[in-house]
Amino acid sequence: MIRNDVPSSPAHRTWWRTPLTATLIGLPVLASEYVWFRSHDGPGAFGNVLYWASGLLLLAWVLPRRSPRGLRRAVAGAGLGCALLPLVFAVLLGAVWAAST
Repeated sequence: MIRNDVPSSPAHRTWWRTPLTATLIGLPVLASEYVWFRSHDGPGAFGNVLYWASGLLLLAWVLPRRSPRGLRRAVAGAGLGCALLPLVFAVLLGAVWAAST
């Protein structure tokens, strides 16, 4: 019987840093956006973005520990980007409005 002598990739000891950083930044933003949208009759067009952000941040945590580090960073970054999208859009819209008057 032939055995494969290539060791499987070990789990990264610091696998939790990327999801933790994205969650610590993104979760308070998501909570404040949800509260703000809830007080204004629902999220409207940004509803799916809030759900995608929550799902991607959760996926960054539940990926297997042996998954590639780049994949975990990409998922956490996409979740953080989706969480910040409504806030950045509102700031840019306010800047354009202020510049036009």
